[in-house]
Amino acid sequence: MTWAGIGLGSNLGDSRDHLRTAITSLREHHRLLRISSLFQTAPVGPIDQPDFTNAAILVDTDAEPLALLRELHEVERSRGRDRSSEVRFGPRSLDLDILLWDGLHMEDSSLTIPHPRLAERRFALEPLIEVWPDATFPDGTRILDLWPTVAGQVSTKLQGPTWL
Repeated sequence: MTWAGIGLGSNLGDSRDHLRTAITSLREHHRLLRISSLFQTAPVGPIDQPDFTNAAILVDTDAEPLALLRELHEVERSRGRDRSSEVRFGPRSLDLDILLWDGLHMEDSSLTIPHPRLAERRFALEPLIEVWPDATFPDGTRILDLWPTVAGQVSTKLQGPTWL
């Protein structure tokens, strides 16, 4: 079994319901270890769109990274996301990302682990720190040490980890 940190986000429809449904689906195949608080953050990118609701989960999984990615995309599709027709950094009903994988560095055409922009985005880093504070990047960098790089970005805690 391997630990994986997964980021969740939504800014279309009933965002909390999208996130709850995603977690419920993922716990059918993976052991859910921790759930973060729920955060509200401004969208990244040039498109005018609603704020995002974000969270992270820590799972213990037997899946290989690309298999987990396929599963995440299927869960996104089940909540109405169509990656083929969406605008990059545009609004979405559900966005699921593998942020960090226990000790793994991977670069594939469809997946990079650790997530390539994790250190730049409070909306991903803050909930991940809540669920996996002692996590490290494959090069030994502690995720807690990245906090100063994103601390100035605005984030509002909506509810503690009992929101699910």
